[in-house]
Order: sequence, then C-alpha cells, then structure tokens
Amino acid sequence: MDDRLTLRFLAAPQDATVGGDIVAAGSVLEWIDKAGYACAVGWSGGYCVTAYVGNVHFSRPIAPGDLIEAHARIIHTGRSSMQVLVVIDAADVETREYARATHCLLVFVAVDGEGRPREVPAWAPRTDDERALHENAEERLEARRQIRDAMLAQQYTDAGTTPRTTFRFLAAPAVVNWGGNAHGGTVMRWIEETAFACAASWSSDRAVAVYSGGIHFFRPIRIGHLVELDARLIHTGPHSLHVAVHVRSAPPTDPGAMAATTQCMSVFVDRGDDGRAAPVRPLVLRSDEDRRLDAHALDLIEARARLAPLVLD
Repeated sequence: MDDRLTLRFLAAPQDATVGGDIVAAGSVLEWIDKAGYACAVGWSGGYCVTAYVGNVHFSRPIAPGDLIEAHARIIHTGRSSMQVLVVIDAADVETREYARATHCLLVFVAVDGEGRPREVPAWAPRTDDERALHENAEERLEARRQIRDAMLAQQYTDAGTTPRTTFRFLAAPAVVNWGGNAHGGTVMRWIEETAFACAASWSSDRAVAVYSGGIHFFRPIRIGHLVELDARLIHTGPHSLHVAVHVRSAPPTDPGAMAATTQCMSVFVDRGDDGRAAPVRPLVLRSDEDRRLDAHALDLIEARARLAPLVLD
C-alpha cells in the first residue's frame, strides 16, 4: 500500500470560467476530490466516500492549457476515516515551472458493499514533516466539528431577503462514480456554479471564488434523482462576497421528500479591469434572518482564522 499519489494532466478549455481566461473553482475542486479519492482507495484497499472538504484557498489563477499536478497524501487515519492532504500545482506547459495554486484537507470514509463504514489500515508518521502534518490534522478535528455544528444550526427561510439562486435538475448518468452515485467532485462543481450565479447577481460575471470550506457530505446523491442547490449571499466585506450553499436531493417521483446531502460556504471576489479584487457594494440587511446570517458569516471567518496553518514542504 502507498500513502501518496500524484495525478498529472492538462487543464482543458471546458474547465474555464464564463470569461474563459481562468479555470473555474469548481473544476479545481473536482481535481482535488479525484486525487484524494484515488489516494484514499489506494490506502484503504476499497471504495471510499467523500465526507468533508475544508479550507480551500485559491491562491493563484490557473489558465486553461496549464499543466497540472495534483499531489495527494494520507496524513491521518481513524477507525474508518482518512484525512488526505491534496496540493495543486500548475505550470505553463512549455516552461514546466510549477507554482502552488491551492491545497486543502479532505476526509474520506471507507465503506463496504452495503455502504457501511469499514476499518482502514492505521497510518503512522515516519518523518518530522509527516509528524507535523499528523498533529495539525488532529488539532483540526474539534474545530471542524464546531464549524459543522455552527453551520447546521442556522435556519434559512423565506424571511431572508438577500440575493438567492436556486438550481434544480436531475443527476445524470454521466456524473456517476464507482459506487453508483454522483461523484463528490461533481457535487462540488455544482456548488461552485450555483454560488457563482448568486455572487454574480450582486457583483458581476467577473466574480471568482477565492475560498471554499465547510463542505460536509451527509448522504450520497443517486443517479436519476432530483437535485436542488440553494445559494444565498449572506455577507459582504469591502472586497468579498460570502455565499452559503445547501444541496438537497429526492427521488423524482417524490420531490417533496427533499433531504440535505451537502453544505458549503464559498467566498468570491469581483475582479476589476486590473485583475485585482474590486470594491463590493455592501449587502442590505433588512430582516432579523439577514442580520443573523451576516453575524454567522463573521463567526465563521473568526473560526477559520484560529485554525493552525498546514506546514507544507
């Protein structure tokens, strides 16, 4: 068994944003999930599901046609879970000079043929670098639970008046994973597309994601089921737009049985003509729910700031 893996490929034109000049955050999230999945399956020796993706900071843009390296490595294991660190590097295909584009932690759970958690081989650090990453992963366990619980505690009702975008469609066979459900990376791409539409409605179609986090997967989305993504702008900073996205799914024969499958918080900036973040007009908070969710976004910002940074080599 190997505890690390690297995927190498070219960023394709269809990976780009609406403007076409940079790769969309949703495409990068798909790459992250695929690399993490391959690493987790290789370590556990069988099928795994994505349970969590956190703190994805998009530190530099990636251009279509860039050469991509997605590095994934196990840094912590539980009884049935694996924490996988994924690092994305990008380079011009001619120069091959790589630069860091983003990194994040993912949690995968190994499951058996009936979808029940199964034990995975224990992983132990062997070097100082691995020990630092392992300790950092352990330190984040409680903070991640607190962020998840804070997000789950919020209520999103029709009392909210801030911009909202809803996508609804059927999960097509083209997005199936090896377990017969919608691929976790595809769900994250859907999330970012819906969040972009919501952010753009308040700023412009030059909005780009700079952060995605708190992505918790509660249950799989079955192929052929109805999928509903609800994105709501809940906070604006001087140059940022914070969008909460909730994903639900149900059989098409019973659309009233919608159940939560995934949640996420994404942060966008609106690029100006110089490529830098342009000023964002302040969000108007009219209702008690608007003000509560705005405060919730500020609490999440503080919670993320308290996380110890990952020590990368």
